Amino acid sequence: MKRTTLIILLFLPLLLTSCFKSGRGAGNVLETQDSVITAAKLLSMQRTAGYTVVTVGDPWKGGVLHRYVLVPRDAALPEDLPEGTVVRTPVQQALVYSSVHTSLMAELGALEAVRGVVDKQYFIDPFITEGVAAGRIADCGNSMNPTVEKVIDMQPDAILLSPYQDASYGQIASLDIPIIECADYLEYDPLGRAEWMKFYGELFGKRQEADSLYHVIVNAYNTMKETAAKAKSRPTVVTEMVISGVWNVPGGESYMARILKDAGGRYLWADDKNTGSLALDFNQVLAVAQNADYWFIKWTNINTLKDLQGAYDLNKEMAAFKNKHVYVCDTDKTRFFDRIPFHPDVLLREFAAILHPELFPDVKPQMYHHLD
Repeated sequence: MKRTTLIILLFLPLLLTSCFKSGRGAGNVLETQDSVITAAKLLSMQRTAGYTVVTVGDPWKGGVLHRYVLVPRDAALPEDLPEGTVVRTPVQQALVYSSVHTSLMAELGALEAVRGVVDKQYFIDPFITEGVAAGRIADCGNSMNPTVEKVIDMQPDAILLSPYQDASYGQIASLDIPIIECADYLEYDPLGRAEWMKFYGELFGKRQEADSLYHVIVNAYNTMKETAAKAKSRPTVVTEMVISGVWNVPGGESYMARILKDAGGRYLWADDKNTGSLALDFNQVLAVAQNADYWFIKWTNINTLKDLQGAYDLNKEMAAFKNKHVYVCDTDKTRFFDRIPFHPDVLLREFAAILHPELFPDVKPQMYHHLD
């Protein structure tokens, strides 16, 4: 299922690296991050007068996953370009694999550059769905096995996809089209993940828009974090629920755990060192979190406590269930997976307002709804 895949991508237990040493396409490697990037650990950007060098770190093996040299399309190629994949910018015809990135492109005003997608059924933006239906946007088939002929026909300037360990990308890799490895989902610092929008802004000629949007997000996030830090209490929190016998609990160093901490919550697995999720059974979670003050769940079609008990009868044993402190985000209706990766401020606002309504009296949660 696509939603399951997205959850795995968001909380995959991978060890991140903060320095880049060697790897495929490495060339002369950047030892430190340029000041353009401040929070992301897997991204480095160096701007020069004639081009921008972007280095993506390899989260699995260390070193460099990919280096890009972004050159304005209306300029001649400089003779002294460093080693890397040359991408002419702004990209005008992109094949995009994920609605996460088309959602950001819409915010940046770059959606016109989307000329092809895969897995069209998972895109809900009207510009994409209507474009595919009208033939303006190419339907390039399945993400696991794209229709190469359609990719060739659309002649993309770049292909945006999410990398995975030891990825080869099949026939797509042989087309001599720049593959942009969108490793943003492997960042576990909330603002670090959002900062990847600077890279995408460079790609689509939206540098100012991306820098401005990131600045707004950072300010909003830090302001709410500072306010939440003033809370007189730190309620205990458990997240997610048992599905098919498995309760995927976010690790203590995960994206979700970090936001809960910044929201003024006391996450019950905060001492765990995993950046991904822990596959536990119900009893293992119950032993730690039975008395948790609040329970946050991301799932679909759970609108009442009765629905939650119907999904798994023992859910009623949780104190948060008994005390009616359960909040659910319907991921089909809220576009959680499209929006949150580049808007951690939105998720922080949701949690902070629920955990500390006295500090955020004017904030009404939009993604998580209270089960009654």
